[in-house]
Amino acid sequence: MTRLMLIAALLLVPMVASAQETHMPNKPLLIAHRGASGERPEHTLLSYELAIAQGADFIEPDLVPTKDGVLVARHENNITDTTDVAAHPEFATRKATKTIDGETMTGWFTEDFTLAELKTLRARERLPELRPGNTAYDGKAEIPTFDEIIALAKRASKATGRTIGIYPETKHPSYFASIGLPLEARLLAKLQEAGWDSADAPVFIQSFEVNNLIALKQRTKVRLIQLMDASGGPADKAEPSYAAMATPAGLRKVAAYAYGIGPARAMILPPSGTATSLVADAHAAGLRVHPWTFRAENVFLSPAYRTGAPAEHGRLAEEIRYFIGLGVDGFFTDFPHIGFEARAAAAPAPAQ
Repeated sequence: MTRLMLIAALLLVPMVASAQETHMPNKPLLIAHRGASGERPEHTLLSYELAIAQGADFIEPDLVPTKDGVLVARHENNITDTTDVAAHPEFATRKATKTIDGETMTGWFTEDFTLAELKTLRARERLPELRPGNTAYDGKAEIPTFDEIIALAKRASKATGRTIGIYPETKHPSYFASIGLPLEARLLAKLQEAGWDSADAPVFIQSFEVNNLIALKQRTKVRLIQLMDASGGPADKAEPSYAAMATPAGLRKVAAYAYGIGPARAMILPPSGTATSLVADAHAAGLRVHPWTFRAENVFLSPAYRTGAPAEHGRLAEEIRYFIGLGVDGFFTDFPHIGFEARAAAAPAPAQ
């Protein structure tokens, strides 16, 4: 899609959205997971632009710092699989082995590069075996800064007449604090510069850890989301497990500092196919629910919605509609256009 085609697509979305709002006043938020990452290399402006054109309400950057303290968007600070860094002989000696949140890994890490150095790299598709079509865009995009993503959201909001929000995740906050590169002050400073530091700003800040969200609660009015996985617990050990946090008592504790939760889909719909009470329990505690991540490939879908081989696409739209029927308040997806269509076709959830 050319830039001109993108602008045309962006301008068409509000008409569709307006019609949708007429039928679905309580529609859940459509959150583009790393952009339209099912169709473009994740965390690139190409991916975010396409997501906006496809109707996303929010674009999601995972934030990690550079050596000189600039926030950039990468799924992990280990950029071995998402950039062409291995093809740059000038950076061969930067390869390192590190232990991050208890996991030992070898590769190249953003905190060992200045922003100027990172800008010489180009993004690559992280899942080429599952998404071979995305490899056509390898080498076509830089690693974007948080500033560039904010600027894109503001430009797109002006172009479309609808508000495009951002949904940043603080990646490995305890680890980065331990090496002298804490994320939170940098994040809040950028949001303040953007004028997005109020409770009604088009922003959610999310984290799998607990203590940094509790600290952020004292420093910002921006809405906070506690992420939860189907196994394990927060890396900062603030709680024993995500399972404990997802109980009614645990959710009441989360509600003291967070606006909502971002649970793994399997915490709501386990492989058994019987939905849990998590959505209702979270709502009872006053929390919104934004599950992650809805992907079209069968290998990622809930068993009931798989059709064909693992890399083929199954019935993603049906899965999304099912979750909307359970009353979720938003959802993360790698395929915003499927999410947009599924939301438009879904029955509205009851007002909370």
